[in-house]
Amino acid sequence: MPTGLAARDLIARRVPRRAALAAVVLVLCGLTLALGYANKARCAGGPFTADGRSTVFDVSKDSDVCYSDIQFLWLGRDINEHVFPYVQGGITDDGALVGGAVEYPVLSGTLMWLGAIGAHNDADFLRHSALLLAPFALLTAWMLARLAGRAALLWAVGPPLVLYAFHNWELPVVCTAVAAVYVVATLTRYSLRTRGILAAILLGLGFCLKLYPGIFVLPLLVYVLTGGVERDRDEPGLDVRGALMTAGAAIATVVAVNLPFALAGYEGWRASITFQQLRQADITTNSIWYWGLRQLFGTDTQSETLFQQVVSIASPTLILTTFALAMWLGWKRYLASGVFPWVGVSAAMLCGFLLFHKVHSPQYTLWLVPFLVLLNVPWTAIAAYFVADAALGIGVFRYFYALGTGRPAEQMEKLVQFGVWGRAVLLVVLFFLFLRAMPRGFRPAPPAVPRFAPGALIPVG
Repeated sequence: MPTGLAARDLIARRVPRRAALAAVVLVLCGLTLALGYANKARCAGGPFTADGRSTVFDVSKDSDVCYSDIQFLWLGRDINEHVFPYVQGGITDDGALVGGAVEYPVLSGTLMWLGAIGAHNDADFLRHSALLLAPFALLTAWMLARLAGRAALLWAVGPPLVLYAFHNWELPVVCTAVAAVYVVATLTRYSLRTRGILAAILLGLGFCLKLYPGIFVLPLLVYVLTGGVERDRDEPGLDVRGALMTAGAAIATVVAVNLPFALAGYEGWRASITFQQLRQADITTNSIWYWGLRQLFGTDTQSETLFQQVVSIASPTLILTTFALAMWLGWKRYLASGVFPWVGVSAAMLCGFLLFHKVHSPQYTLWLVPFLVLLNVPWTAIAAYFVADAALGIGVFRYFYALGTGRPAEQMEKLVQFGVWGRAVLLVVLFFLFLRAMPRGFRPAPPAVPRFAPGALIPVG
């Protein structure tokens, strides 16, 4: 490994190349986003119904695979009425959201409201939302390019960005997760404790967008606790204070963001949580529970109720089990190497969540792609996952179209099952690959301020 002047010369040569690559990645990502928008916009445009729904949407959304939740939710959540979310909302006894309540955490709901400003129909809403979301994808591309080099093209020009960039409100939450890694890995002029706190704040904001980044706080705080790559293996003690401050920063962020909404309209704020609790594993959720476990139950009402009860217990239990397994295997690697692999453990935990959660929407692939960029896993596994994902992301809508029109659905059902089970198997494989993988391009450097050996003026390391 180069040291001293040689290391500085190496860095000086790499920085301009990495900056140029980041610029290329940004341009390509912009083109991909334009293609992704054009794909969804095929379902948007006049003539419109009285409430601003594109008449082509109901005709083509499944047959032409141009459906998006963004356009769909123009109606049904009072977005078309420009009602600020949560404050006046609630949920009925049969699980219907009313009065501006939406099923997502508060920051996503706020983005939905912002995207509707000035919109008079679902086409306007889709376009405004795309303009609002695109900068998050571009920032994610830039950070990934700075961290992992050419592998960032997997995000910038990969099929998932075309299929899902404007399917739902995923791009901001992905950006917060990547930004947390970026802060820890690159802002080395600051202490690890400071970077951990900043990253925890970002993950807390991610939790307020789509929940899942909250699970990364646990491996992050263990990384801070153990000193990251900056602590000598024989240095005694753990940074308990830093770990507690990291956890506290994430919790404080979540409370600070949610508290105003809860105080302004508790029923509307609580409705988003209740909605997700009531959601069932059905044909729309693309989960192994519906396509696997459900086959063991009958089709009558009592059997369906029993199936949902089993899923409501088994799903969170298995998710927490995978979290514990990932943390344990990460700790074993720490004992062997002296560094806790918090990014790999986070990625493995996400695999466990995606595998066993009762809902596995197609756009969740965007959550996983940055980890495929950041961690050195085999390209064959990545390609296989993209194939399975495309089979589901395209096949499920063609399947719904066949069912809705009475056409033969057997081939599309097989394609959906291939996607569901292909992704499931690969999530298991990726779970273990992530825990063993090294970062693709970034190697966090020691802090700028040297530490001194006890009783000496000689910097350590």
